[in-house]
Amino acid sequence: MSLMSKLLTSTLIASTVLSANTVPDNKTLLKYVKRNIVKNPQVKLDGVTIIEKKTHKDLPGWTILLTTMDLTFQKKKIHAPEMMFIKDGLITGHLVNQKTGNDYRNEIKPTVPQSMYNSKHLLFGNKDAKHKILIFSDPQCPFCQEVVPEIFKAAKAHPETMAVYYYHLPLLRIHPVSGILTKIMHIAQEQGKLDVVEKMYSLKIDPRETNMKKVLAAVKKYTGFSVTDAQVNDKKVSAALKADEDAAGKMMVSGTPTVYIDGEWDKMRNGYKKLIK
Repeated sequence: MSLMSKLLTSTLIASTVLSANTVPDNKTLLKYVKRNIVKNPQVKLDGVTIIEKKTHKDLPGWTILLTTMDLTFQKKKIHAPEMMFIKDGLITGHLVNQKTGNDYRNEIKPTVPQSMYNSKHLLFGNKDAKHKILIFSDPQCPFCQEVVPEIFKAAKAHPETMAVYYYHLPLLRIHPVSGILTKIMHIAQEQGKLDVVEKMYSLKIDPRETNMKKVLAAVKKYTGFSVTDAQVNDKKVSAALKADEDAAGKMMVSGTPTVYIDGEWDKMRNGYKKLIK
């Protein structure tokens, strides 16, 4: 169970009555969150901010609120994303399709803010390309290894059509080695060695390897890129990776690869193919 799961508790059936046909005010949102989401008495709810309002074609009449909960736990400030569904005086955190069993909470993600399309995350393609593709990925993720290199290839071949913006999201509980690999990738990108970033997706290494010297040696042997322990452990590198992790949290991203095209979530991860037909 994640730290956030321990801090918060949601329920599939909890709902709060609102004034009909209105988006709740902040006072009502706070009351709902306190009653139905933040169940841990050690967690203090400081505020709730609406980031975006959305609709969904399968949910006529429903307004979907994408919010950030500002929390304090053991003197630490935490900003946690939360989704709410509003209709006819009701508010709930989950809507489940009776036929498919799908929770619409898992079908909706925030629109990518323009601020995330910045030069430090631009990997391939031109910044003025017609379409923007944003990716959260881990080079050791098998699904990423299938999808992401193909997106890279397409962007390199069609730089005027698509630009790829890349964010690191190492899944350390599944493959701890990614903690070191993503830092090496960040260093390589900073130095303009984008071929190293690509090659990380085909690197064969024990996913549970955490010995720094072994990982650095494996990367050097396979890619020819040499970095030191000091470079990998640099505070600026750690801060950059933490910033990417925070961005994933704000975008309600928990798995990889998560792909967006022109700001909207590409659930099937193959929308880029339609851009180059």
